[in-house]
Amino acid sequence: MRAVLQRASRACVTVDGTVTASFDRQGILALVGVTHDDGPEQVQLIARKIADLRILDDERSVLDEDAPVIVVSQFTLYADTRKGRRPTWNQAAPGPVAEPLVDAVVEALRDRGLTVGTGIFGADMKVELVNDGPITIVLEA
Repeated sequence: MRAVLQRASRACVTVDGTVTASFDRQGILALVGVTHDDGPEQVQLIARKIADLRILDDERSVLDEDAPVIVVSQFTLYADTRKGRRPTWNQAAPGPVAEPLVDAVVEALRDRGLTVGTGIFGADMKVELVNDGPITIVLEA
């Protein structure tokens, strides 16, 4: 499992003209990708890192600040670009495997008391954010 965390001062996810998640104060936008052998252990590790990393102002975590999180599924985090000009997605888990694991990351964050918004799995999403810092962290579980 991979995640790209972006500290943002605001973020918004829109699907077909409808906002599915947004925040207007410092929080985290987490792009989450799943590979074939991911499972509950990777879910818990990624969720713990999202919640506990001290990457907000004054070295605080989203748990410390009760800051918002938006989780967006992102199979392209497993793009293989080593050959040619067209990426392959062989390392990305198929939807029936990936969707429940992304949902499990969201639930693990909510179980920690966090406010978590989401995109819609497999949808054509428009993701907007103001990267604050900029701070972008890549996680690998």
